[in-house]
Amino acid sequence: MLGLFRGHRYNDRFTLAEGIDIRFTDAGHLLGSSSIEIWLTENGETRKIVFSGDIGNINQPLLRDPQFLAEADYAVMESTYGDREHTPPPDYASALAEVLQRTLDRGGNVVIPSFAVGRTQEMLYFIRHIKEQGLVHGHDGFPVYVDSPLAIQATRVFVDNAEYCYDEEATSLLQRGINPIGFSGLITASTADESIAINTEPTPKVIISASGMCEAGRIRHHLKHNLWRPESTVLFVGYQANGTLGRALVEGAKEVKIFGESIAVQAEILSLPGISGHGDVHELLRWIRHFSPKPRMTFINHGEDAVCAGLAKRLSEEFGIPAIAPYSGTCFDLLTGKPLRLTEGIPVREKPESLSAQSTASAAAAAEKPSPKSAYAKLLLALERLTKLIGAGGNKSNRDLENMTRRINDLCNDWTKRRR
Repeated sequence: MLGLFRGHRYNDRFTLAEGIDIRFTDAGHLLGSSSIEIWLTENGETRKIVFSGDIGNINQPLLRDPQFLAEADYAVMESTYGDREHTPPPDYASALAEVLQRTLDRGGNVVIPSFAVGRTQEMLYFIRHIKEQGLVHGHDGFPVYVDSPLAIQATRVFVDNAEYCYDEEATSLLQRGINPIGFSGLITASTADESIAINTEPTPKVIISASGMCEAGRIRHHLKHNLWRPESTVLFVGYQANGTLGRALVEGAKEVKIFGESIAVQAEILSLPGISGHGDVHELLRWIRHFSPKPRMTFINHGEDAVCAGLAKRLSEEFGIPAIAPYSGTCFDLLTGKPLRLTEGIPVREKPESLSAQSTASAAAAAEKPSPKSAYAKLLLALERLTKLIGAGGNKSNRDLENMTRRINDLCNDWTKRRR
């Protein structure tokens, strides 16, 4: 499949097939992210439709701001932050330097769980600035390890495409012979042996590793070696989803299990607000208002239902830009500018009570609310816990799922035999 892909530079218009021309423009969201302009020609009539893609945030490290487009017959625009504003960004370098200073002073490691693409390179950018400006005192040349094969590969891609993707500040550094994401003391660990060796080195250090939510990857090994150390710090720099190890640590877990071993959490656990890669509502409005003349119709997508509908209404009523938030199945004739079919959303049905809730409710009614200390109540709690584990089974390997299935069946068979 990958052999079918062909790379094209930004702003290079090319013919995909007869009657279909394409051009990518920089969306400023992630390295290589694009808005797509498509010219469609049929029977001598041409219409242009623009897909925004994820519209990036402004003033991100390394990346250029989103590129505006001037004209389109139709636009399809995302609405991730279609009803929200970003808070003013913190002085990220100073905040990070303070964490590094405090942790290195007490002889600990700073462990940073980080997404391999984007966030890792941002961290390197800030650490280079910290080292260059001497913002950490008494630890000249402190080592910084990037322990993630994917992050290492992604960093190389950043460097290889610098002239096409970097912003003015990063480009200026390159012109002065400075690598914006490279510095003295940066060490990459590609092999398993190199990764293992990091935790045998006693020098206080910074360790950047994936995955960003601590659910997999080499970061779990570094957590195992550092969570129990009160002199170390685990610094989160990205969103932590519910149910992840990262979320548990951020919410103050005192003990966690890693590789089946209970680890006491004695390290300092901190979070720095992430630099969002998504433009907020003001940037979305700035992007769509740059078209002149206004598109015949703007289709709002890629957001919560209420946000899509709200942004479409705002564009139409406040800015005079025709816009709708179409549901799946809506058809629109791009030649005539008329809808062929408008569909309505199907309300989400309330989820039926879970097995555990049903069991608990019926059992409680039959037993007239047994005491929480009764054996039967404990059994119901165990059932609820088991049901939650099964519900999260999508993150487990087939081998683990088969093993769990076998053990549950063995338990049921044993219980059935005892009742006979």
